[in-house]
Amino acid sequence: MMNYYKTGQFAKMANVSERTIRYYDKIGLLKPSFVMDNGYRQYSEKDFIKLQKILALKHLGFSIEDIFPMVTSNQKFEDSLNLQISLVNSRIAHLQVLKDALQTTIRQIENDSFDWKDLISLVQMTNDDSKIVEQYMDSNNLKVRIQLHNQFSTNPQGWFPWLYSQINFNGVNRLLEVGCGNGQLWENNSINLRNREFFLSDSSEGMINEVRQKFGKDFNCMVVDCEKIPFKDHYFDCIIANHVLFYLSDLDQGLSEIKRVLKPNGIFYCSTYGKSHMKEIQDIVKGFDERIELSSNHLYDKFGLENADELLKPFFKHIEKKEYKDSLLINQAQPLIDYIMSCHGNQNELIGPRMEEFKTYIQEIIEKNGSIFVSKQAGILLCR
Repeated sequence: MMNYYKTGQFAKMANVSERTIRYYDKIGLLKPSFVMDNGYRQYSEKDFIKLQKILALKHLGFSIEDIFPMVTSNQKFEDSLNLQISLVNSRIAHLQVLKDALQTTIRQIENDSFDWKDLISLVQMTNDDSKIVEQYMDSNNLKVRIQLHNQFSTNPQGWFPWLYSQINFNGVNRLLEVGCGNGQLWENNSINLRNREFFLSDSSEGMINEVRQKFGKDFNCMVVDCEKIPFKDHYFDCIIANHVLFYLSDLDQGLSEIKRVLKPNGIFYCSTYGKSHMKEIQDIVKGFDERIELSSNHLYDKFGLENADELLKPFFKHIEKKEYKDSLLINQAQPLIDYIMSCHGNQNELIGPRMEEFKTYIQEIIEKNGSIFVSKQAGILLCR
């Protein structure tokens, strides 16, 4: 039988203030299991599980906006604990490195060998703790977005197998992927890598660590800024940038670097999407709250299927465009909600406090239509 507790009892047992519990209730982060006719809140053991996760994530440095989608998903308690263990291990590893650096600094001071330039590195290392949260969010959000496509795409081939099939590996001994993410392009790799140098790079250290754990020594994995590629001229036979170029702060500089390290007869494969890509999802969230923006800017305006040719022409003589025909038919609410909450806009702030209402809104659309149709418009450009 489920036991219920009043707000004061619940707060005392959890060793937090009633004010904290009331605040979480007010913003919709932790609603009570039951509300009596007289307005009294009743919390259950299930609410303790949710509160434990909220407090743990808050202690690990996540913001309230970050926590919302993490506690509203249907994650099993055991999976939640494993996630927390992983984050705690990352924090411990960071603190151990920081401790070693502090001890080294003390020894340098005692030996009169301390260089004040080292203080800059120490300050940066002290502040790097926030990267644990950033790296987790980057990796998790990417997984959520990929999963929606894997689960509901109407094209049975799938984006990554199709993209992989477009790459001509004949004569490719040195390859670089910029912005490799979690390395999914290579999960079903059939190429013999013996005597070949394949480099997977990303600007996120968290992503690179994940790729290293996934592939071991099969690939060379490294943190690389696409606008400052640390290789000599004409080094690679092939370079791949999958949905990456629209994130660059200086697109021309990034393309210039790619051109520099690519052999004269090499091929550059870059993918992007167009203006119609998944526009129905934006329409859906606008129907819930007109203020919601899933992205602070339209990435296809910076580098999309409509303007990619013109942007690439100053760097490549021959450009061939191939589009991937696909769409989504989504018949489950939670994966779509997870996808929406993983976007880079203001949705966490506006949807989070109204999450239960938003879930009902999405579920009603699915029940009314049987599924939600989402158009996709993506493709690849082969550049020589």
